[in-house]
Amino acid sequence: MDKISLPKASTLTSPNPVALVCTTKKDNHTNLATVSWWTYLSFNPEMIAFAMMKSSYSGEMVREHRKVILSIPGTDLSQTVIKCGSHSGRNIDKVKEFNIQMQSIPNADIQIPLHSKLAICCSLKDYVEVGDHYLYICNVESVYANDTETAVYAWNGYAEIRPANKG
Repeated sequence: MDKISLPKASTLTSPNPVALVCTTKKDNHTNLATVSWWTYLSFNPEMIAFAMMKSSYSGEMVREHRKVILSIPGTDLSQTVIKCGSHSGRNIDKVKEFNIQMQSIPNADIQIPLHSKLAICCSLKDYVEVGDHYLYICNVESVYANDTETAVYAWNGYAEIRPANKG
């Protein structure tokens, strides 16, 4: 075996689950940020976690508002996922700039992109410093699904966003 870096290892473990972290900005518009690592933590109580760079504007909004929706994007959002992961919501309105169609979720102030496979509505329980990232630990308040959408995954890091094929 050859010694490699952890970022290289992440490309070798593809596909990885990808999500759009949907938060409320200071102007009450929705911000979207791409994460390629999130996981289920507990089914009783229902909890998930995701990691974001410490400098992330969306992470700042999660810490400030303590509400977040993880949207699992469908295939129509593949390019949106890449764009949202390449720009900061601190500087632009991604929804407007990238012409993203949005939809409301019952009992939530945060919108999610149309063509989402899944929406996991959460409140922030805690966050922990993990090197150059924060790990956000969230209580799940509700989950919504659209069975007509096909979820996309991150391949080769963020190099490619596409569905996983059943083997």
